[in-house]
Amino acid sequence: MKTIAHRLALVVALSSASATSAQSIDIDEQLRTFATCAGRLSAVMEHQWMFDGPASEHTEDLRDAVLELVEAVMPAERRGEVLQWRISAKVAQAALLRRASFNTDTRDAAWARTQAGRFEQECTGLLLS
Repeated sequence: MKTIAHRLALVVALSSASATSAQSIDIDEQLRTFATCAGRLSAVMEHQWMFDGPASEHTEDLRDAVLELVEAVMPAERRGEVLQWRISAKVAQAALLRRASFNTDTRDAAWARTQAGRFEQECTGLLLS
């Protein structure tokens, strides 16, 4: 079932009219976008392990679908660079999520929550458009 969902997400992301924005950019930008989203969704999934276990399973499916997109457009010689993009995005998203969850400054926490949510939506929008 998971594989079917992943392939469906891949087809939707690559062929949907709503995904035109992702298709109209060059391959390097697509690769960076997909790698960044894989990192962000990894951070969201790990954050959900603490607060919303069942949601983490859905996020894992989305992350896996994005990883399939990464694999589809990534030249083998760029694996290291792509991994760096993923790690950087994951660290940044995790920092926002921690700031949103554990910050005593409520305004700053709200800002971080909004930013983290926007970044997550940008990524899930690639798959769910």
